[in-house]
Amino acid sequence: MLLSHQKRLRELWRIAATYRIDTHLPLEDMPQLAPIARLIRLHPAAWGKKHQQDAIKYALEDMGTLFLKLGQLLSTRRDLVPPEIIEQLIKLQDKVKPFSPDIAIAQIVKPRTGLGQPLDTLFARFDSKPLAAASIAQVHTAALPDGHEVVVKVVRPEIRATIVRDFELLRGVADWASARIEAARAVHIITIVEDYRQVMLNELDLTIEADNTTQMRNNFLGSPLMYVPEVYLSAKNVMVMERIQGVPISQTHVFDQLGYDRATLAEKGLTIFFTQVFRDNFFHADMHPGNVFVETPPLAELSAGTAAPLPHPPRYIGLDCAIMGSLSPDDQMLVARLLLSVMNNNFEALVTIVSRAGWIPPSADKHALQRDMQRSIGPMLNKPINEIDFAGVLVQILDIARKHHMTIPPQLMLLLKTLVHVEGLGRDLYPALDIWSLAKPIINDWVQTQLDPKRKLKQLRAQLPELLLSGAELPKLLDKSVQSLAAQGARQDQQIREIQQIRADMLNTRRNDWLALAVFAIAIAAAIQIDGWVSLIFYMLAVIVVVIRLLP
Repeated sequence: MLLSHQKRLRELWRIAATYRIDTHLPLEDMPQLAPIARLIRLHPAAWGKKHQQDAIKYALEDMGTLFLKLGQLLSTRRDLVPPEIIEQLIKLQDKVKPFSPDIAIAQIVKPRTGLGQPLDTLFARFDSKPLAAASIAQVHTAALPDGHEVVVKVVRPEIRATIVRDFELLRGVADWASARIEAARAVHIITIVEDYRQVMLNELDLTIEADNTTQMRNNFLGSPLMYVPEVYLSAKNVMVMERIQGVPISQTHVFDQLGYDRATLAEKGLTIFFTQVFRDNFFHADMHPGNVFVETPPLAELSAGTAAPLPHPPRYIGLDCAIMGSLSPDDQMLVARLLLSVMNNNFEALVTIVSRAGWIPPSADKHALQRDMQRSIGPMLNKPINEIDFAGVLVQILDIARKHHMTIPPQLMLLLKTLVHVEGLGRDLYPALDIWSLAKPIINDWVQTQLDPKRKLKQLRAQLPELLLSGAELPKLLDKSVQSLAAQGARQDQQIREIQQIRADMLNTRRNDWLALAVFAIAIAAAIQIDGWVSLIFYMLAVIVVVIRLLP
């Protein structure tokens, strides 16, 4: 278990001590972190060192990709993390330590995992200085031979082995937690770790990201909400795509400078999310601020104060489509019904939906569950996003799940992670956003569309050729079914006869055993009473009886 990862744990301990992470922990607000702080101070690497600037950022970089991803997730949670730490975590979104341009070029021109052509054949210009560096890859700007401005994304070298190693450690932690903490079992933490391991490994294959980007581009072609850049070339470790002009959503001062309406931007962002989940069933599941951009005029013109306004209202820009999520049609409808039940303050319906989905055992006290849900979720329904403690509510829901033995399906956890990101982004962009008023009509419209009789008829009409072809096979299927039932009946008759024979043999054997035992007892009794050669005969008779019963 965790003991098998002693070397990695010691390495993480050394890194935490080297950067004196203990001096950054909010011990006054979270005293339960005090033992961790004391442990960090005990390491020799911490001796003689003091508080360091940007220590958490550098420590997470040294710890590896998995910890960078964790930092990126926390960078959206100003309600959970102190501002001075948030400022460090934000730098993890696109200001990670870059690797050498020579290594990047070697990755690009590599035959199988790269593009397999010389650099001057691929590009008219290639800028060796990285535009940005993130946890999985770094990006260079370039120009294609036809003049199109592009960005070139290159995967970090030797990163796969690091991710596999850290996930083994994380799996050990999950095993430990699942064996001891009921809430960890309720959310299927081991399954979540294994699923996320696969998601992370898929993120290393840029051909998957290229396909995802193209699909999302097609979903939003001509949309006033979002623009997705075009992919020109892709390989396992390299992707070349259209360069766009924009800034991360966290740079709200730029939006104020340009006169963008933050409320409108926030509403567009939420609409995009629900559109992806319900209309497309293909949603971006890694929406940290480094991946969510908004269109702006060229940055150079912006700095010079000569930027011309955009010819249309600003749109979001879809980037980094490596981690995408989807739900089955049943799960889509389930999520929609759960959200509508909450928005309508109908917790009786909420518990009924949860029960019919099989999330709670039949013996669960549904009235108590309804009461607990209403007490935890109800107070946040009439509040703007800046007054909603999503993290606190989530902890309460997990406590309720543990109390009522509720099982939360693993396939919904990626959606939950995305909701955490969306909530954090909305909190920064426009804290007064009324998430419920905006979401309710979107979900209502989707549910009505799904239940529309005309749509059902259209689906039936589309499936009619297949149904007719299947109907032509119906006589054969019926004949096979009858033959199968007859064969199954014959097998059952044979099994019944065999069971009856086994039972008869057992009864016969039992009678013979009792008879042999009686003869044996009589023989022993007679031998005890009679002396001489007659006694010997009875002893031999008893032995013969025993031997006969032992023979097969």
